[in-house]
Amino acid sequence: MTAERPLRGDGPPDRVRVGVAEIGVAAADTVLTTSGLGSCVGIAIGDPAAGVAGLAHVMLPAPADDEARPAKSVPTGVEALLEAVADAGADLDRVEAKLAGGSQMLDFSGVGAGVGERNAEAAREALADRGIRVVAADVGGSHGRSVRVHPRTWTLTITSATDGEVEL
Repeated sequence: MTAERPLRGDGPPDRVRVGVAEIGVAAADTVLTTSGLGSCVGIAIGDPAAGVAGLAHVMLPAPADDEARPAKSVPTGVEALLEAVADAGADLDRVEAKLAGGSQMLDFSGVGAGVGERNAEAAREALADRGIRVVAADVGGSHGRSVRVHPRTWTLTITSATDGEVEL
């Protein structure tokens, strides 16, 4: 498989779609995409020098007892994503992260921080524990997001109904 083709995920050679609780990795001009980021968090990790990036669409701030998919929660998702980008040629000493999602989609007053806020905080903590710097983030609010990650340019494009399209 060449660097121009998807290394993980499904979709045509120029795009890797990442579903809920999934991870995708791509290089060069292959674009990683995910949609439906409400309280979920999209964690993008990239090595700009290698032109390799990965994307995890995580649902939960902590692992569930019955967790069959590593990307279902932040801690296991970050570890699986780091392993996947390293396998694709990224240097873990150079990688950095970008985050999107973590919205408060429903108002459950009186129950403390919502799952979206906890997901975003758990992502920052899991990345910090591995020494990975978050260089950009678009998290919080009360709206959903879709994202595209461009490995060659290390650009994260976020689309939402409230903010239109934003590049990080």
